[in-house]
Amino acid sequence: MADNLVIVESPAKAKTIEKYLGKRYKVVASMGHVRDLPRSQMGVDFENDFEPKYITIRGKGPLIQDLKKEAKKSKKIFLASDPDREGEAIAWHLAYVFKDMDKPLKRVVFNEITKDKVKKSFKESREINQDLVDAQQARRILDRVVGYNISPVLWKKVKKGLSAGRVQSVALRLIIDRENEIRNFTPEEYWTLDGTFRYKKSTFKAKFLHYKDKPYKLKTKDDVDFIRQALSTDDYVVQNIVKKEKQRKPALPFTTSSLQQDAARSLNYKARKTMMVAQQLYEGIDLKKHGGIVGLISYMRTDSTRLSDVAVNEARNYINDEYGKQYVGNVRKSKSSNAQDAHEAIRPTSILRTPEQVKSYLSKDQYKLYRLIWLRTVASLMSNAIFDTVRMDVVQDDVKFRANGQTLKFDGFLKIYEESTDDKEEEHRKLPIIEEGEMVKKQSLEEAQHFTQPPPRYTEARLVKEMEEQGIGRPSTYAPTLDTIQKRYYTKLDQKKFHPTELGEIVHESVAQYFPEIIDIGFTAEMEKQLDQIAEGNVKWQVVLKDFYEEFKQHVDKAELEMEKIEIKDEPAGEDCEKCGSEMVIKMGRYGKFMACSNFPDCRNTKPIVKTIGVKCPKCQKGEVVERKSKKNRLFYGCDQYPDCDFITWDKPIGRDCPKCSEYLVLKKKGKKSQVQCVNCDYKEEQD
Repeated sequence: MADNLVIVESPAKAKTIEKYLGKRYKVVASMGHVRDLPRSQMGVDFENDFEPKYITIRGKGPLIQDLKKEAKKSKKIFLASDPDREGEAIAWHLAYVFKDMDKPLKRVVFNEITKDKVKKSFKESREINQDLVDAQQARRILDRVVGYNISPVLWKKVKKGLSAGRVQSVALRLIIDRENEIRNFTPEEYWTLDGTFRYKKSTFKAKFLHYKDKPYKLKTKDDVDFIRQALSTDDYVVQNIVKKEKQRKPALPFTTSSLQQDAARSLNYKARKTMMVAQQLYEGIDLKKHGGIVGLISYMRTDSTRLSDVAVNEARNYINDEYGKQYVGNVRKSKSSNAQDAHEAIRPTSILRTPEQVKSYLSKDQYKLYRLIWLRTVASLMSNAIFDTVRMDVVQDDVKFRANGQTLKFDGFLKIYEESTDDKEEEHRKLPIIEEGEMVKKQSLEEAQHFTQPPPRYTEARLVKEMEEQGIGRPSTYAPTLDTIQKRYYTKLDQKKFHPTELGEIVHESVAQYFPEIIDIGFTAEMEKQLDQIAEGNVKWQVVLKDFYEEFKQHVDKAELEMEKIEIKDEPAGEDCEKCGSEMVIKMGRYGKFMACSNFPDCRNTKPIVKTIGVKCPKCQKGEVVERKSKKNRLFYGCDQYPDCDFITWDKPIGRDCPKCSEYLVLKKKGKKSQVQCVNCDYKEEQD
């Protein structure tokens, strides 16, 4: 019989930890929370200082009985849930379950699941931190109060099944605000004038910059023609050469937010997938003869970029041995005011476990994410990359062009890793070695018309970054928030960018009018700071809730009385029901628009809305090609005559045949670029 009972959150974590602790410890899983607020009612006693009414989560009764049986057999109970506020609350609820047992009960926390760290944490066991528990309780009750007060109003006034949440409503606002910016954007014309110049056997490019030593904007073709007319010969003189050495610092180690952003850009992972795979790496992978079950990364919910001294020293030694002393860099610290330094950054539990060494024990997704984390961590402790930069002006009379060049002098951290970004960086060019006062020849001048572009819609990566910068939510809430606004059909992803739906805009307008504080970015960020204050023991959670609720309740009462009922009208679908002959209409459902018979409830015929792309089916030549969605919500294309015609393709047909073999052409996407190509031969067309 084991003397000690250890309770963790998941079976995978239990399996890993039990291996480290030995026979005197029995490790079991609580499968997350065992108690929560009831789903059928508010569960908060407003008259009694916001006292929560916790109940056992449905289905957890037998598990709790099993935990109690194991506890009776043990001399001590250790609560080893995750090392954050949520984990602290889980431990607190478990302690309540065992409150009638006369057993010593301790809390243990570890940021990484390795043998040394786990064993050390049991030697440093402590009491449950009530301040952390209160911060989680405050968040839980706050979200319940908001959701369970606003949602019923939306049900009555707009549509059943709607909801509003403290963080999701702000995320939705960001998306809608951006959409309004795009709608209201007025493109402005502008032109560029680029020159190609020859010096001896070399050529280089320079951009038009100044006229009469002042910036001159090329707004129209007339402006370009004016500058062209000011140029009388092909001879130009080189002036104002500035040479500098520029250093580029490596990115800091991953936080939850930056990991989700980089995984989205470089691996094409959704935030939810990133966290799921990271959880697997954290809880333990069986490396068999190379160490058995071991957690490969530190805890993945953190907004700290700090690395422990042990991790820093191990990484520096590795860099020195593998790449040389000149590649060993300095430790950098984040300037972020939001960082919670209770945890480290997300890092490998051992730098010596290189991605290639563990690749055979990992799934494809696990390997990709582990490699990303490993490279980022090592790179963060490598030396700066050094560039030699050159800037020079190419001048004829009053007209000035400017050329910029950059060459890599020392690669530093770039030897192994470069952070992905949403922004396209201009290619750095190498300029010829030239002295001031020397003459160069114009080879050509290229003019181009452009129009200013609206701000880009949010990708998951951009939205997570914006939420972090604005102080909205915390590492544990980013992925669930993005999930919620999509599941409610308030937003949809189109080409990996968020678009608000009609339903999302209706809900947002209703919430904005009567609950302005809920969508106020500053208010939400300030509330996060107050939750941090609770966690640090500086303020009582009941005080924070009371201050919020007094004004919020007035808004709820006002909305109940004054909010007008919004009727989402059905649109004619333009076709008749094939079952009863009545008109089909387009309805707004919880998961988007669909077609239904107007003779409901006598006729319950429904069907999805099919979007045609204006292309005849390449196979049967009778049907139209339509957009469809797979079970995993991936877009594909098929014939609307299915099942009579089984044409199907992942790539969008463009309605033209291949000039070489007469098969059909498709638009194939490769990352951010698109290319027209034949499905049969090697014919390709480059796209802009």
